[in-house]
Amino acid sequence: MEKNRTYGLGVVITGGTGGLGYALAREFLLMGDRVLITGRDRKRLEQAIETLKVEAKSCEVYGICHDVCNVDDLALFRSFIVSRLGQVDRWINNAGTAGMRKAPLWELDAPDILETCNTNLFGSLLMARTAIEIMSDQPSEDEPVYHLFNLGFSSTGANFSRSNIPHKASKLGVAAVSRFLEKDLREHGIKSIGVHELSPGLVKTDLLFRDTSAETKEFLDCIAETPEKVAEKLVVKIRSVQSRKSPVRYRSIPGMTVTMLGKLAIQKIRPLLEKTNAALRGKKG
Repeated sequence: MEKNRTYGLGVVITGGTGGLGYALAREFLLMGDRVLITGRDRKRLEQAIETLKVEAKSCEVYGICHDVCNVDDLALFRSFIVSRLGQVDRWINNAGTAGMRKAPLWELDAPDILETCNTNLFGSLLMARTAIEIMSDQPSEDEPVYHLFNLGFSSTGANFSRSNIPHKASKLGVAAVSRFLEKDLREHGIKSIGVHELSPGLVKTDLLFRDTSAETKEFLDCIAETPEKVAEKLVVKIRSVQSRKSPVRYRSIPGMTVTMLGKLAIQKIRPLLEKTNAALRGKKG
């Protein structure tokens, strides 16, 4: 499958070995872009690269085993990215974790809290800094041509999230990173880099369904979307973004509400329709 291609972009996606990150990588490749993904698990990374090469023919995809919290190999990390992609046009800080358990704060282990906050917040800060360093070395423009995307939480998103406090708090922090980083760039006269919040909405991943009851799982399965469907729409928006700061959403908040209510209505009505059809068939028989 090959989509309508325009000019190729250089794209970095952290946490690109599965779920939404992988789906985004695939979609960019189908658009003809050069993509580099990162992951902590070398085996999963290699498998993802091989599968992407099969799914997106004649694609230019690279991978590097890297923990977003690792401060020791940043020079090597930057060098690898530049040597493979040449120019980085889009950088997506997708890597994140919700921790090992969905539980109240006082029931969580300290190492689990630390890993969640480090990966989500410190990792996003470190990767944002790396992205800015790389983009700042590229040809400068008077308008945004290079764009960084973070996956944080709005206050509304955090309130609706079923995840634990460290996850919600760190994701709120990521949104603050986007807001203040754009301000810093503007105040320092750096016009060629834009910073944006990326909001995929509810995505069907193992993380979403983990530690849920059968009833909750059925509800989430009804209102959430597959990574592939979300990525298909988001990539078009990510590639076409031109402003310094603009939230990129899979759907607008009103649109998400309408879709959710529609799906729930169908879910409630379907059993009634099935019973009615069965009764009608019985009468005909």
